[in-house]
Amino acid sequence: MDRGIEHLISARKLLNINMSKSKALGLSIEKSGSRLCEISQRLPSLEVAIRPIRADRESLNAVCGHIDRAVVPAAAVLKVFDAIHGLEKSLSDPQSNLLGYLSVLKRLEEAMKFLGDNCGMAIQWLGDIVEYLEDHMVADQWFISGLKRAIDGLRELESCEEKGRLEGGLLEVSLERLEREFLRLLTENSAPLPMSSPALPGQQACLAPSPLPVAVIQKLQAILGRLIPNKRLEKCVSIYIEVRSSNVRASLQALDLDYLEISASEFNTVASIETHISQWGKHLEFAVKHLLDTEYKLCNDVFEKMGLDVWKGCFAKITAQAGFLAFLQFGKTVTEGKKDPIKLLKLLDIFTSLNNLRIDFNRLFRDSPFADIQNLTRDLIKRVIEGAGEIFWELLVQVELQRQTPPPPDCSVPKVVSFLTDYCNKLLGDDYKPILVQVLCIEQSWKNKTFHERILISETLKLVRAIELNLETWSKGYADSTSSHLFLMNNCWHLYKSSKNTKLGGFLGDSWLREQEQYKDYYSSMFLRESWCTLPSLLSREGLIYFSGRRVSARDLVKQRLKSFNEAFDQMITKQVNYVIPDEELRQMICSSIIQTVIPVYRSYMQNYGPLVEQEQNVAKFTAQSLESILGSLFHRKLAKNASFDAGKSSRKVKNGQIPHLQTSTPL
Repeated sequence: MDRGIEHLISARKLLNINMSKSKALGLSIEKSGSRLCEISQRLPSLEVAIRPIRADRESLNAVCGHIDRAVVPAAAVLKVFDAIHGLEKSLSDPQSNLLGYLSVLKRLEEAMKFLGDNCGMAIQWLGDIVEYLEDHMVADQWFISGLKRAIDGLRELESCEEKGRLEGGLLEVSLERLEREFLRLLTENSAPLPMSSPALPGQQACLAPSPLPVAVIQKLQAILGRLIPNKRLEKCVSIYIEVRSSNVRASLQALDLDYLEISASEFNTVASIETHISQWGKHLEFAVKHLLDTEYKLCNDVFEKMGLDVWKGCFAKITAQAGFLAFLQFGKTVTEGKKDPIKLLKLLDIFTSLNNLRIDFNRLFRDSPFADIQNLTRDLIKRVIEGAGEIFWELLVQVELQRQTPPPPDCSVPKVVSFLTDYCNKLLGDDYKPILVQVLCIEQSWKNKTFHERILISETLKLVRAIELNLETWSKGYADSTSSHLFLMNNCWHLYKSSKNTKLGGFLGDSWLREQEQYKDYYSSMFLRESWCTLPSLLSREGLIYFSGRRVSARDLVKQRLKSFNEAFDQMITKQVNYVIPDEELRQMICSSIIQTVIPVYRSYMQNYGPLVEQEQNVAKFTAQSLESILGSLFHRKLAKNASFDAGKSSRKVKNGQIPHLQTSTPL
């Protein structure tokens, strides 16, 4: 019985299993039914799609291989096209991650190159298979015509000049963003370079370091590495020139260079723009040695891999747009001014500035793009040398022509004398002599003549000899010998003082200097002898001792002699009030000599005989102190305009043997 129960249980399990299988089979049949319905629904459309294909099975089997070989390249092209879509988000902003941007851009270029290299081949293969289908009549003519139109459309797109504008021009847009980043890096890292003054004489001005950090230069080079293969070098160079030339212009505008625009008709003499010429030399040095030298090196750093023509052409355009030619044009304008001795010195200054920058000019501007600068520089140097030579060789003639002019009425040192002595010292000084010798050597060599330092010294000493002849001639132009002696005293002393311990004095020699000093002493003694030394004799005491007991007769004699003294004194003052002794040391010495000649005699005379004429207001006009004050105030340049020594207007009285101080309209 137990065995029977076991059989029943086994049978029940088997029955359950079969029931489960039956249900599963039922579900599968049900699903297959729905699929068959779907297939049944799709069959009409499939029938329509394959209706153009009229080939039998064998023909279709033969064409399958050809179709697969044509479709595989086209599928690869489509796959690359889809990959390009994935790069678009990574090419939105190069500023945040330039290296990453450049890396993605490179991948985009590679993808575009792949498309450019393979699209034509894929289209050609597709076109070949369409021809095969047509030749073997695998499909009807309507179907084949549709395929041909599609192939022709692909060929037209492939042959378009702007192949790179795929998907709205992703490569084009990405490159434009890279150009904007190039512009941003330049603009944000470019600032005007200041020209700072040296802290101490002889020191060079302190200048800022390179305007672009190394990291920025490396970024610019990396950007160029991607833009140049895409034919955008010209645009990059244009951006660079605009930014850097604007930066140089801003640096120069801070120097206030309006004077560079001055024309030759706007100034009468070179002396009127002497300050501008001094500034010009400093500004030119700053522009060449610092601004343009910096741009020269920077162009090389940024565009070095592009070749010499690129970076030197870039530097040439920066130099031109910055307005550098205006510096050379100003120098030319100076050479066109009127000839005068000051112009010679200024031309030497210009030559010195250009000569000091000769190496820099040859290094920066030696190539063909700088033809304008080369030509203008050569012309300027030629004008400077020829102009300096003309002025120098005419100096002696000009000094001799001055001989015909009248002497100064105040017997002082003529301006031409004081100017020429100082001028000769400058020509022979350490600052100008080497440059002048160099300039005249060049100038004479152009005329097949020789020149050396001894000729310069000889010609300069001829100027001094001509001055001496002028002085001799001028001294004869005075109506009296007193004025002539004062004039020669002033000028001999000026020649001595202006030449002593100078280069000029060294070449003239100690004997010449001693002669001038001796001439000064001689003419000063002659001046005193013929003028002031005549006054003491008018206060003679001769005859007064005989009237010691006759007061009236003695007073008359004293009165007569004092009147004679006063008249002679007034005449002397009236005559010499316009005389000028410009040298303070000499003036004090002459005044002291006059005082020592007149005052002791006058003081003694008034002490002895002044009480006799105490009540005579027009006789006892001066005290010794007032006379000394007047005499000590002589020979000043403005004395003639402000002082009055009219004795007739004096109403001062002697009080206790003293005469009040003579007052004038301006204190003496």
